Amino acid sequence: MKILMVLTSHDQLGDTGRKTGFWLEELAAPYYVFKDAGVEIVMASPKGGQPPLDPKSAEPSFQTDLTRRFEADAAANVQLAATVRLDSVSQADFDTVFYPGGHGPMWDLAEDRNSIALIESFLGAGKPVALVCHAPGVLRHARTPDGKPLVEGRKVTGFTNTEEEGVGLTKVVPFLVEDELKAKGGLYSKGVDWGSYVVIDGLLITGQNPASSGPAAKTLLRALAR
Repeated sequence: MKILMVLTSHDQLGDTGRKTGFWLEELAAPYYVFKDAGVEIVMASPKGGQPPLDPKSAEPSFQTDLTRRFEADAAANVQLAATVRLDSVSQADFDTVFYPGGHGPMWDLAEDRNSIALIESFLGAGKPVALVCHAPGVLRHARTPDGKPLVEGRKVTGFTNTEEEGVGLTKVVPFLVEDELKAKGGLYSKGVDWGSYVVIDGLLITGQNPASSGPAAKTLLRALAR
């Protein structure tokens, strides 16, 4: 089994002068769900090479056993430093794709034609797709074969408006994930802020926040097993 993990290449938090990128837990937790299950992992990003880590996600208050395991894992870090360019990957080479979040994807992956086409291609080929936290926002421009928004009429979740308020970035992000999914016709639901919450709609799996990333990865493996 072979899984593609798609990470952001964007490192600027709007015009705040602060850094952003991918959220460490949302990479580390799924990475070890897949790795420990014996799945081959390939990482990709729009620019290739080392994707930017949101520095806040490495602060002690956001660390977990799995983030510490990842930081101490030399092989994992070598792999992370050498992500392949997103425009070089093909859906045909993978069984599924997983998108970790962080604020970075809202700027680059949400608007990236290669990413949009990739998601559409995976679902079109009958392969499951999973996205967590801010990453469900990258579905905003994805379409069905008949041209409708991909999330229209589908059950979805993603980072909530109140969670965005909680981190003080409502006025900084280019859009709010919850509002955008609803605006595109998604049947949005959510759990409690910061609690694990995963939604499944056919081949589409979405998780609400960092705590949902490991459970979403396990849900994806179950979908593949079926």
